[in-house]
Amino acid sequence: MTVIDDQGSASAAPFDTPRATDTPFDATTGYWQEIVAAEALTLPAEPPYSRAYPARLPDGRYLVLPLRGVPADPQRCVASLIANHASLDVVETLAGFMAERARVFNAEVVVGLPTLGLAFAPLVARGLGFTRYVPFGYSRKYWYDESLAVPVRSLTTPDAGKLLYVDPNLAGALRGRRVLVVDDAVSTGQTMASALTLLQRCQAQVAGIVVAMCQGDRWRTRLVDAHGAPIPLACAFESPRMQRVAGGWAPEAGI
Repeated sequence: MTVIDDQGSASAAPFDTPRATDTPFDATTGYWQEIVAAEALTLPAEPPYSRAYPARLPDGRYLVLPLRGVPADPQRCVASLIANHASLDVVETLAGFMAERARVFNAEVVVGLPTLGLAFAPLVARGLGFTRYVPFGYSRKYWYDESLAVPVRSLTTPDAGKLLYVDPNLAGALRGRRVLVVDDAVSTGQTMASALTLLQRCQAQVAGIVVAMCQGDRWRTRLVDAHGAPIPLACAFESPRMQRVAGGWAPEAGI
């Protein structure tokens, strides 16, 4: 690759010292607005990827996701899904896949996780035949009980200090019930692990987890029950974590 220095001279840039201008990321304005048929896909379905990742859906169509850098690691990136920026058709389609794949869990209650999981939870609940769901939240109301709050952090919001709450008026609806947990994505599993801790405090039984996007495999070691057994998890589509390669980005091996 050739770069132009401040004096206008061309020079070869070594592959292991990427610059900010290498493999730039797109603005997300036009993403998440439609699902495309395989024959209409305008970017390669196989790596290396440049600015976007084509996520294959259960019906063979694709949702094109923008790539975003991992904080403090210029050699890594992930595909991004921002549900409240997506078209209603995209959200409804993904929620339909989620509901269908979560049906096997035979849940009695649906719990939605903030923030973006709440875009899917009511649709998944309706798809499974429920008339309501239980939302968790980050905003504390004055009547909340601190014993029903747990700290949480995630890949996209790594700073500590945020708490996950459940309204005490809704906590009783979870006691002894088989719960389906709904979120937009799972990557490291940190947010979901916090939700599982809060559900344990509510004396709920976790029947399963369903997300729109399953990103990599790092979550697997965190999302286990009290006996160390994996908690069942389903998703609408999978998205690998990426590493920089010649020509763009490719999935990390075994991640």
